[in-house]
Amino acid sequence: MISAVVLAAGLSTRMGSPKLILPWGSTTVIGQVVATLAQAQVDDIVVVTGAARTEVEAAVGQERWEGVRTVFNPRYAEDNMLVSLQAGIAALGGQVDAMLVALGDQPQIEFEVVRLLVDTYRTEGHPLIVPSFRMRRGHPWVVARALWPDLLSAPAGSTMRDFLLAHTGQITYIAVSSPSILRDLDTPEDYARDRTASQ
Repeated sequence: MISAVVLAAGLSTRMGSPKLILPWGSTTVIGQVVATLAQAQVDDIVVVTGAARTEVEAAVGQERWEGVRTVFNPRYAEDNMLVSLQAGIAALGGQVDAMLVALGDQPQIEFEVVRLLVDTYRTEGHPLIVPSFRMRRGHPWVVARALWPDLLSAPAGSTMRDFLLAHTGQITYIAVSSPSILRDLDTPEDYARDRTASQ
């Protein structure tokens, strides 16, 4: 069983407003992320909320996808994605074998990429599967349960990048043809450019 943990607790400081509830196609930024993950048939989707909790939870609820739930990260003001990931891990059931770590501000992620990562884990079982585009790693990525203790016990101030660096030898890279794995929405300029490109 593979669950997705969507990191959606950020402060949106550079955007100037809650970016996850901005319009994207026929839905919202977070709605598009959830829709792509659901279509890729992950078994469970946990959206970790924080800043703009009420608005983000409402946007997630509007999608009406089965198997999608939210969990609140009370430490969201630290603005550290690893803390949100730890909150997401704590919400996963004992039957989950691996999780797909996704960003809530990455509506550009493509179904084909997500499905490739999920299928690779299900057929090959690598402990850490990361997509790469032209030798640059991106999101989402898959991490097996055996490595979760290392995420949960990471020292204060650690980041997800620190975790990946510490486990470099265990990473299986999957080359993809799309730069979408590298892009998220941080600024109004990012949003305007990528929303236009998606239409």
